[in-house]
Amino acid sequence: MDILRYVAFSTDPLGGNPAGVVLNAAGIDEATMGAIAAEVGYSETAFAAPRPDGALDIRYFSPKAEVPFCGHATIATAVAHAHQYGVGDLLLHTMAGPVPVTTSTRPDGSVVATLVSVEPRTAEITGPDLAELLAALRWSAADLDPALPPRVAYAGAWHPVIAAAGRERLADLDYDMSALGALMARREWVTIALVRRETDTVFHVRNPFPPGGVVEDPATGAAAAALGGYLRSMGLIDPPAVLTIHQGVDMGRPSLLTVGVPADPSSGIEVTGTAVRLA
Repeated sequence: MDILRYVAFSTDPLGGNPAGVVLNAAGIDEATMGAIAAEVGYSETAFAAPRPDGALDIRYFSPKAEVPFCGHATIATAVAHAHQYGVGDLLLHTMAGPVPVTTSTRPDGSVVATLVSVEPRTAEITGPDLAELLAALRWSAADLDPALPPRVAYAGAWHPVIAAAGRERLADLDYDMSALGALMARREWVTIALVRRETDTVFHVRNPFPPGGVVEDPATGAAAAALGGYLRSMGLIDPPAVLTIHQGVDMGRPSLLTVGVPADPSSGIEVTGTAVRLA
């Protein structure tokens, strides 16, 4: 078994979000996958098993738990697969549903991947849940941007979307990890999408991930897709639109995610990024 290590959403190995990738995971049991993910220590490790039709079955494990869908590990897996088998179209069968991915080679030789999420959904967040969430974050209601109301968004996994009124609030991340992790575990939220809108289509984002044993995720493709679905469903953008998401900056691992939001309200959200292999 070959455990590959890639950084997704960056061309710099010191940026982006590291992911473990196993392209030959057929026959590996769940307990072994979890143990490998814990040993690798990244926010996620992806385990892919080829199907006879060329598609891949894929599962994602954090150091502490399995998640139904992970965007940065999907990008890393697609680029790793392209490096071994060539660029093109690939279908991934995730726990959340089928996720098509397309890879291509840029003029500089780097490989870029675009995934299309499952159909997104947006739901209300209850008053008690919001109060508990803000308390765990050590935020107040005055810290919120009223133009982007709190919701829970889904594009393969559930993520509360909490918009900061100012960039300074987003930069100051100091939350109660045990309290937030307990709330997220009860509600089956994977990460919290803390966002600051710079322009109509440019966002700065941070993603606490305590259920996975990770203080902060430097690039979160699943949450980026959920954010795109949230903005479309709430009428906060005029689709089709392309969003630019800056993540990881405040933790010293800058990442760049490009999110395509089609006009069709039932269509999946496109998330594009590069990935580079770590030595």
